[in-house]
Amino acid sequence: MTDGDRTAEASGIRASYDETETERRLSFEVTDASAGGRTGETAAIAQNLEGYAMLKVRPTADGDELERYYGFDMALDHVGELLGVSPHDLPIPDAAADMGM
Repeated sequence: MTDGDRTAEASGIRASYDETETERRLSFEVTDASAGGRTGETAAIAQNLEGYAMLKVRPTADGDELERYYGFDMALDHVGELLGVSPHDLPIPDAAADMGM
């Protein structure tokens, strides 16, 4: 997996995918508020490393869980709300495209 597979940027939002010993994590940061959102705001989606558990939405990759979802689209909707952007504007790195059930 290359870095290009793990990062994506569009509409003033940067997304990065990472794996820890126990989780897959997709983190978002608003880098340019001109497209909406609030510069510096962050949100993350986490799932167990095996990739079959519910998705956890957090304010940061290491933050406390705010909500759990079965579907990736539902988790992205919540992330969009947290960042103040449309979920359709969220870039998804290739490595994270299969998150969710």
